[in-house]
Amino acid sequence: MASCLAGHAQESSADSTQQQKKVSRLSVGGYGEANFTRNFFSDHVSRYSQPEAHKDDPSHGRFDIPHAVIYLGYDFGKGWSFGTEIEFEHGGAGIAYEKEDEEGGEWEQETEKGGEVELEQFWLQKSFAPWANIRVGHIVVPVGLNNAHHEPLSYFTVYRPEGENTIMPSTWHQTGASLWGRFKDFRYEAQFLAGLNADQFTNVGWIHKGHKSPMEFDVANKYGVALRIDNYSVAGLRIGLSGYYGHSIGNTYPNDANGAGATYKGKVAIGSVDFTYDAHNWIVRGQADYGYLGNAGELKYMYNRLNSKSPYKHSAFVSSNAYAIGIEAGYNIFSQIQPLRQKGERLYLFGRYEAYNPYASKTNGVSYDYTEVKRMVVGFNYRPIRQIVIKGEYSKRFLKSLYNDEPSVNIGVAYEGFFL
Repeated sequence: MASCLAGHAQESSADSTQQQKKVSRLSVGGYGEANFTRNFFSDHVSRYSQPEAHKDDPSHGRFDIPHAVIYLGYDFGKGWSFGTEIEFEHGGAGIAYEKEDEEGGEWEQETEKGGEVELEQFWLQKSFAPWANIRVGHIVVPVGLNNAHHEPLSYFTVYRPEGENTIMPSTWHQTGASLWGRFKDFRYEAQFLAGLNADQFTNVGWIHKGHKSPMEFDVANKYGVALRIDNYSVAGLRIGLSGYYGHSIGNTYPNDANGAGATYKGKVAIGSVDFTYDAHNWIVRGQADYGYLGNAGELKYMYNRLNSKSPYKHSAFVSSNAYAIGIEAGYNIFSQIQPLRQKGERLYLFGRYEAYNPYASKTNGVSYDYTEVKRMVVGFNYRPIRQIVIKGEYSKRFLKSLYNDEPSVNIGVAYEGFFL
């Protein structure tokens, strides 16, 4: 379950859950966001294929509720506990229409598993000691900074950090088993999971949708493993290393044992390093992620991607490599104003820089240059109390010179905490 100590990105989700249980066997909490965005660039489907024609297109705006989450947990005693996380994405549930830019602007009816209401966590846990806990069920895969600390008080920007949110699932959650614990200045977690589905990989999102299943179950013909280690030796500083490895081709239904899955593996390998520094009125966060996909050039020709009636993505190549790097820093200027400091109010002025590309290699010589993005953000986070934040920012995506840059203004309000 997610961190209950607002703004303390130093603390792991599992650690904070255990702290809640010392107060009450039942824990109830959650987080939510409501955002407004004005994008000062074209939203036309041809804005990348015909950038000059859409250079002067009008701006566009939207209101959104990206995430509204409810936590429920219970401590049965004798080391047994369970936890759940139910998430409502974008304000509701059901079938949605999307305009697929990568498929010539074709309208598609999208139904993800569970619609837009997802059971992101549902697990049973046995704790033997602080350094030895076994968790089984539907769990968060803590690869990268964003997945390990995805609550709205764990990042400055109005929306989740864009680079990791583009190339990897966010929040990455799958069914499997986890062994985790904390010993002295280290926290570790090792997971065994169902494999990703290469039929869901895309040119503009790499493996972002690979953990989703259009079936009523997660296909597990192939498997994956994830590992994360965090160190807390320096006061105020957390440094984390995480990674993932698994096979993705052939992890679909029905299982074609003699087809592409028998010939190709679709190896997915990801390595990530991240840190959070929270001390002396500064919060600084950073991460670097690099991913490799084997047999990427073969994906476009897989049966499920060629079959227009299948529920999978098609008509685009997928890159064999992807990366995302980012760093943000904010200073609490209210720390220098005694009356506001005494009230516990905080106002962080922050800046962020990130660079990412879900299509970092030209698979089979095909290029999608608009996927290479550099982004800069400046803004503020006002926190009147620990559980509430009001965010505002100006951001700009810098694309290659052939394309139009993409500035925007974002405003958001969010809460995070436990109610019981």
